[in-house]
Amino acid sequence: MDIQAKLEQVKERFEEVTTAMSDPSVYDDPDRYTELTKEHSDLKELVDLYDQWKKTKKDIAGNKELIEEAENADIIEMARSENEELEPKLEGIEEDIKFKLIPKDPDDSKNVIVELRAGAGGDEAAIFAGDLFDMYRRYADNKGWKLNLLSLSQSEKGGYKELNFGLEGDDVYAKMKYESGVHRVQRVPETETKGRVHTSAATVAVLPEAEEVDIEVKTADLRVDTFRASGAGGQHVNKTDSAVRITHEPSGVVVECQQERSQHKNKSKAMKMLRSKLYEKEEEKQRKEREAERNSQISTGDRSAKIRTYNFPQSRLTDHRINLTLYNLEDIMKGEIGEVIEALRVQDNLDKLNAVMEQ
Repeated sequence: MDIQAKLEQVKERFEEVTTAMSDPSVYDDPDRYTELTKEHSDLKELVDLYDQWKKTKKDIAGNKELIEEAENADIIEMARSENEELEPKLEGIEEDIKFKLIPKDPDDSKNVIVELRAGAGGDEAAIFAGDLFDMYRRYADNKGWKLNLLSLSQSEKGGYKELNFGLEGDDVYAKMKYESGVHRVQRVPETETKGRVHTSAATVAVLPEAEEVDIEVKTADLRVDTFRASGAGGQHVNKTDSAVRITHEPSGVVVECQQERSQHKNKSKAMKMLRSKLYEKEEEKQRKEREAERNSQISTGDRSAKIRTYNFPQSRLTDHRINLTLYNLEDIMKGEIGEVIEALRVQDNLDKLNAVMEQ
């Protein structure tokens, strides 16, 4: 389907929504009225752009007609000059329209919970998980986001067997959602005496933080256990049963938090993690259906897919989803991953746009 045909559909829907909003009975249903108002506002931006697009195309066509048929040289020159300004304007409007046609991800504005786990590779995998955490921590600092540690399990040789943390700020999920998956590292470990390159991996899962309104969790479905915290936090943490583990019995999902001194605060953070995990399980079902429909190469939920390789000997990062290769690995590990995330976002938007145009 071409853009004009798609925009005609949008305009038709806009008129339907406008008519629905003029019905006095809609005010008796506040939720319905809010939904219609939001849709009307979103559609109006597209309809206004469509009107600009049609007018600009008409003006360009009129000028071309003058250029072909007019006898006055001044008129021909004026028409040519106008088209030199209008044609780039038309391209800009078309780009704006394409961007507006891309469906918005309702989770993009959410904060996130990130789960990091050491994968294959033993001690080196745990060290790499720690390196990934440092990379995300620095990226978060650059973005002005707040990082909250939730739980961790340290490795004897350094790094982490598992680490959970939250990120709060503007459009965190919109940026971080492409990080879910298996991250593979190729480098010579410090413990390697013969200089051989080893391959190990860590998994990353990025969950949009769910609020109580997003998903209902029944108290009767929960088993709450307390225990003494260990690891970072100091001895004062270990004197009381401040750490909290919550099991959601219907799903088997287990979360724990031990980073706060207060059992109450740990329970509150653990509940955030639980809601987010349950929300992500439900979203993953829908996401897989959508991904299957448009056969997207960019996954934002499958943590079993190998998405990226960090090759230290060559200072190379390769994102396998979009065949992107960069040779500034040292900078990337310092948190400069914006270029990678932007490339993934652009490709994802193109995939979504193509899916819209095929409908």
